[in-house]
Amino acid sequence: MAQGHSVDEYLETIYFLAFPIGEYTPKGGSPPLASRVAEMLGVSRASAGEMLKRLEADGLIERGTRKEALLTASGRVRAERVVRKHRLIERLLTDFMGYTGAEAHERADQLGDTFTDEMIDRIDEKLGRPERCPHGWPVDPSVEQAENRELAPLATLAPGTRATIVRLAEHDGDLLHWFYDQGLVPGQEIELRAVQPAADQFTVRVDGTERAVSEKAAAGLFVRPS
Repeated sequence: MAQGHSVDEYLETIYFLAFPIGEYTPKGGSPPLASRVAEMLGVSRASAGEMLKRLEADGLIERGTRKEALLTASGRVRAERVVRKHRLIERLLTDFMGYTGAEAHERADQLGDTFTDEMIDRIDEKLGRPERCPHGWPVDPSVEQAENRELAPLATLAPGTRATIVRLAEHDGDLLHWFYDQGLVPGQEIELRAVQPAADQFTVRVDGTERAVSEKAAAGLFVRPS
């Protein structure tokens, strides 16, 4: 553990960083991995660096040619198991306990280590083997990775493009709450009307009305262009 975060939480974070469609990247480019991990988990860079060294010593990650952290085969298997567990817990919380999608994400982070793999398999069966979490991410990480090729962040599209929201970025809890408050949810049709880079603003049409969204929000809406 490092400042309250388990090995599994670190592996899940590295998994998201390994697949860029799931992670918002600042305009200035990506800072070092330890900084990104620290930012996402809310820990110090020193603590993140300490855990990364431990993961490397345990054979769960390895350093690439540019010193980036890459999941090893065993690390990836474990990370994907953690991701699947998280998404099924979210569905349990929304489908049976009445939590909103944003609330479920926060509580799934807290509950992950309390469920065994056998319990997760039973939850999966009781839920009818759902294909996606409440935020649109496939429960099966292999399906997620294949689907990545079909999707794009709204922020990368040209004005006039119509699309369907498929997934919501999860790494920022406040942003996730905002998506739900604004009705920007999976399945919603959306049109990118205008882009104002200087103002860090995008104009979108949703349900016949236009509204402004920030670049960060537009980058966290993963859509399938029509």
